[in-house]
Amino acid sequence: MKRTPMTSRGAEALRAELKRLKSEARPAVIKAIADARGHGDLSENAEYHAAREQQGFIEGRITEIERKLGSAEIIDTATLRHTGKVVFGSTVELEDQADGARVVYQIVGEDEAEIRAGRISVTSPIARAVVGKSEGDVVDVAAPGGVRSYEIVAVKLN
Repeated sequence: MKRTPMTSRGAEALRAELKRLKSEARPAVIKAIADARGHGDLSENAEYHAAREQQGFIEGRITEIERKLGSAEIIDTATLRHTGKVVFGSTVELEDQADGARVVYQIVGEDEAEIRAGRISVTSPIARAVVGKSEGDVVDVAAPGGVRSYEIVAVKLN
C-alpha cells in the first residue's frame, strides 16, 4: 500500500472529523430516516430521500477518512532535525524574483493543503521545486502563467 505523508496536526483533524461523524452525524441521520419512515409512503417522501442521501454522504466520508488514515505516514514535524534544507513539514518563505513579493508556505500532505491558510501540498509544483533546497537557493516553478523564479529566504521546521 502506498503511504501518503501527513502531519500529526492533519491526522488529528481527520480523527476529530471521523469521531464527529460517527458519534453525532450518523446517529442524527439514522433518527431522521426513522422519523421520515413514520410519515408513511416512502416513494413520495422527500424527507426520507433527503435523509438517505445524507446518510450516503456521511458513510462515504467515514470510509474515505478511514482509508486516508490507514494509508497515512504520520510525520511529527517536532521530532525532525532541522538541517536547513526544506523537508516535509517545513515552513518556507519565498521571494518572487520578478516582483519581490514574498509568500510563506508550510509543506503538508495533500489532504491538509489550504492555500488561504498558507499550507501547500507536498505534491504541488512549488513544494516539489523547493524540497531538498536551502536558504539562498533560487528555484524555478512551472506555473500556469509560465515559469516563475523564487529565492528561498527562510526555512523553518515547525
